[in-house]
Amino acid sequence: MPDICYHSLVIKTQAMTVDTKFLENRKSELEKRRDEILRELNVDTIQVADNDYSAKFIDYGDKEDENAAEVADFEKNLSLEKTLEISLYNVNKALKKIDEGNYGLCEVCAKPIDPKRLEAFPSATACMNCKKKSL
Repeated sequence: MPDICYHSLVIKTQAMTVDTKFLENRKSELEKRRDEILRELNVDTIQVADNDYSAKFIDYGDKEDENAAEVADFEKNLSLEKTLEISLYNVNKALKKIDEGNYGLCEVCAKPIDPKRLEAFPSATACMNCKKKSL
């Protein structure tokens, strides 16, 4: 079966063979994003276990308006914590796939993910067709 060629990437039927520079760039972007996520998590959360964080509850005081601000900030931190944890999980998963040599394959259909999608969203786990079907 012939290989499909996308801008200096050669995608084979079962495994994805990509240009080394492309992989190095994606890995660098993912590592940078992981560091950003960890910095953000360290501001508003406390790490309680590996890849598990708990939103900080900040005590502003005992007045009613201070209590309302505490609850509002805690709710914001909870939402942010969950979003960042999911992002961290996906970034780490993509980095692991790069190391294992199976980066860029859709987890749903096992077909190669368009390199343009990976450039825009390096931790993508699905091709656009499968992603559209899941929405």
